[in-house]
Amino acid sequence: MNKHLVCAWLLALLGTVQAFAQRTGGYWQQKVDYKMDIDFDATTHRFTGKQKIVYTNNSPDVLDKVFYHLYFNAFQPGSMMDVRSRTISDPDPRVGSRIFKLTPDQIGYQKIKSLKQDGKKLDYKVEGTILEVKLNKSIQPGKKTTFEMEFEGQVPKQIRRSGRDNKEGVAYSMTQWYPKLAEYDHQGWHANPYIGREFHGVWGDFDVKITMDSAYVIAASGYLQNPEKIGHGYDTKGKKVKRPAGSKLTWHFVAPNVHDFAWAADKDYIHKTTNGPNGVKLHFFYKKNLKSTYIKNWEKLPEYTAKAMAFVNKNFGEYPYKQYSVIQGGDGGMEYAMATLITGRRSINSLIGVTVHEMMHSWYQMVLGTNESLYPWMDEGFNTYATGLTMQYLFRGTAKVGPNGYGGYMYIVNAKKEEPLSTHADHFNSNQAYGIGSYTKGGMFVNQLNYIIGQKNTAKGMLDYFNTWKFKHPTDIDFVRVMEKVSGLELDWYREYWVLTTHTIDYAIKKVQDAGNNTEITLERIGKMPMPIEVVVTYNDDSKEKYYMPLRIMRGEKPQEDKSMKRIVKPDWPWTFPTYKLVVNRKMSDIKKIQIDPSKIMADIDLKNNVYPAPVKVNSETTFSSDKK
Repeated sequence: MNKHLVCAWLLALLGTVQAFAQRTGGYWQQKVDYKMDIDFDATTHRFTGKQKIVYTNNSPDVLDKVFYHLYFNAFQPGSMMDVRSRTISDPDPRVGSRIFKLTPDQIGYQKIKSLKQDGKKLDYKVEGTILEVKLNKSIQPGKKTTFEMEFEGQVPKQIRRSGRDNKEGVAYSMTQWYPKLAEYDHQGWHANPYIGREFHGVWGDFDVKITMDSAYVIAASGYLQNPEKIGHGYDTKGKKVKRPAGSKLTWHFVAPNVHDFAWAADKDYIHKTTNGPNGVKLHFFYKKNLKSTYIKNWEKLPEYTAKAMAFVNKNFGEYPYKQYSVIQGGDGGMEYAMATLITGRRSINSLIGVTVHEMMHSWYQMVLGTNESLYPWMDEGFNTYATGLTMQYLFRGTAKVGPNGYGGYMYIVNAKKEEPLSTHADHFNSNQAYGIGSYTKGGMFVNQLNYIIGQKNTAKGMLDYFNTWKFKHPTDIDFVRVMEKVSGLELDWYREYWVLTTHTIDYAIKKVQDAGNNTEITLERIGKMPMPIEVVVTYNDDSKEKYYMPLRIMRGEKPQEDKSMKRIVKPDWPWTFPTYKLVVNRKMSDIKKIQIDPSKIMADIDLKNNVYPAPVKVNSETTFSSDKK
């Protein structure tokens, strides 16, 4: 064979191998674009729908099947959600046995009338809340296919998130309401049944038309395309448009690059708007028959929401859309694409708090899109951390890192009910373990990074994480790698201990003794989880010094941020060593107090052994022996 042809053949083969290696080894994600036309009957609480999906297989795999979520099917007696709620030790009081008691006209359902792939009928099977579909034609890597579906749904009585006639009288909270294509990623299909927890979705563009009785006002994900035709919102000149008379109107919404679409409808919605930061229009929908005190709170909410979004943009990444809606509805508070549904009978602090928390999910879920079922703590926990700082800013003017909200974690540890954060959201043994783990311990994962890598590194890392991984479904490893790059420290150990185990942190001052002109302090690691250690020594003249012992497997040390106190870096503490000898170059008689981590950001489960002289109890109040007169 001609050597030039051989070289060309080898180069072509090498190019093919490299392309395949890049496809299998690099990042990829699927894409799905929805077009839906919905005809809603408010007298029967039923609707029919036509759905057209263009699905792009960006994976390196050939797909011969797909799955859809049929969430409304959970609201039927005998469903997996129903049985789980009636058998778990601590059921959600909003659910309890309520699903089991639903009558046929109160249940929810989604029925598939027809399904085609590229114009040809498909075989499918409904298994509870999952539609299993066998394809006629496999979807090759890099190729597209079109699914066309006709379906029918019945809106269940409001029980959990979705439903009609909630406790505050909102007619329809339409969430998880349409047949939704399941996600396929590097772990394969995520066709998890709906048990009542979290969600995972495919990014794409939504084009949704909802035809409904003209008496209703609809609030939804996305941008309303026809305000003049349906008499809702404002025209191009900023003038409020009038609602035309007629039996039904069609509302047309477009939501670009989202992985969900939600809406709500009521005859008595008040609709207000305000300008948010960076050209974002904020929308607020609430019932006009609320008590005057609640109405006043909703009237104050826009100012706080705009201020909160500006703070979050600066500190956690910029909101990428031009609209966000706060909608009265649902059963508490739940985030969706470009919107949230919250209950509205709240004090002003509660109303602001739930709005900020749910809006924060637009960062930690709706834009970052972690798999909430596998990593609920990355959604709820990161949200808890960011919401805490945002609320401090709104009500105190400053946001200060501290040991905020650790009590729930300490409770569940002492009660021996803790489960690893790596537990799938649906498989926790109790709702309490899920809640405290995902919200509290998940938030502590970020908060303790301020202690491990420093506050500036943590703040920069949170911004870099958002900007690097928005619209990309990051995992816990992706987050840790961002923090490692920002800090220059190894943090795999931290994830492995805090996420994959229930090992706890407990360090103690075991012994303090004279050593000539020095003082020898013996520190002890009692808990199984290792951490870098900071010890602050206060002298009799009230001057202080901080002794810092990095963890050897960190491969470095955090920067010194507190310039008000001298910091002395000591040799690393190997995690296999149960004790550490800290020598202070002062006599023992010069020392007033010794304390491990006075910031208390490190989640040490027993603070009593962190202090010398040891605390004592006098009349049930804890004091320190050095304080006694």
